[in-house]
Amino acid sequence: MSKWKGDRLSIEIYGQSHAKCVGAKVCNFPKIKVDFERLEKFMARRRGNPEFAWSTPRKEGDVPTFSAISDGVLQGDFTIEIANNNVKSKDYSEFFAKPRPSHADYVRYLLDGTCDFSGGGEYSARLTAPFAVVGGLAKQYLEDNYGIKVLAYLSSVGKVQGKSYKNADITDKEIESMGVFPALSNQEQMVEEIKSRAFEGDSVGGIVQCIVFNPLSKLGGNLFGGLEGKISTLLYAIPGVKGVEFGEGFEISKGYGSEKNDSLFVKDGKVEFASNKAGGINGGVSNGEPITMSVAFRPTPSIFKEQNTVDLQKMENTVIKIKGRHDSCIAVRGVPVVESAVAIAILDSIKE
Repeated sequence: MSKWKGDRLSIEIYGQSHAKCVGAKVCNFPKIKVDFERLEKFMARRRGNPEFAWSTPRKEGDVPTFSAISDGVLQGDFTIEIANNNVKSKDYSEFFAKPRPSHADYVRYLLDGTCDFSGGGEYSARLTAPFAVVGGLAKQYLEDNYGIKVLAYLSSVGKVQGKSYKNADITDKEIESMGVFPALSNQEQMVEEIKSRAFEGDSVGGIVQCIVFNPLSKLGGNLFGGLEGKISTLLYAIPGVKGVEFGEGFEISKGYGSEKNDSLFVKDGKVEFASNKAGGINGGVSNGEPITMSVAFRPTPSIFKEQNTVDLQKMENTVIKIKGRHDSCIAVRGVPVVESAVAIAILDSIKE
């Protein structure tokens, strides 16, 4: 199990990819009347679908069962359980003691000596299912009670670039109107890039950008209490995430203060910003501007090409060719999980 304790919420996620179920225990969540239709639509974005080139053929219903719920109202402390119904552990039998490159297999061996790497165990992205349920609830609460919308989309797949908040104005309506593939432009090129990599037995990475529309100001704090730090901690809990940046991120280092500062001015008796290069956060505290961030996902480590590894029992070099069911681009299904992480962080930072 893995535990996260925020300023308000605490979340414990448990289970394994090929166990009977995965789930979460949540404490101190605000009382919420659950909109199950909205939650199902949100979870459907994370769910695998064999019809799509980028998705694993593994089909799971991902229907959550809640405790402590009465007439659709969750009472603050509750558990979520999601059954694993489509498990195929035999796909991994030949990889016993042979860690898959860039997976958590080898470090699992270092930690507890296990040589059974079926499905990634507790390190599997399968555990983002209960994570997404909590995030979906957080999104509902933020929107219904504060008008805050947490929305994400693909800004690039491999070397194919799409629309980015860094060089374009993007509205919440644009993101909400997206179809199955979560990109604002160059969707066909992105899909083709994923298909071509999959056809070659390979995979591709991507960048997910997330915007918090209409955020409250004064969320966060200095140093260890910074909002960027809290959001980043939850984003890095998502398997496959290898980079997080806010606002212009690393690009901001290439300019001068005179170019990269966000000037302030008064309009109609209200302080406003001429730009938002900092991504809506100064000194670890939200300033009321949209909070923007980019999240980099690595190419899926599970590919169908031959790869070099070792046999930990024989302590000799060997070659493996992975089988099983895997996403060709994990960034696609990572979009709602990014929203989940950010929504949980924002909700945890609101002091009611």
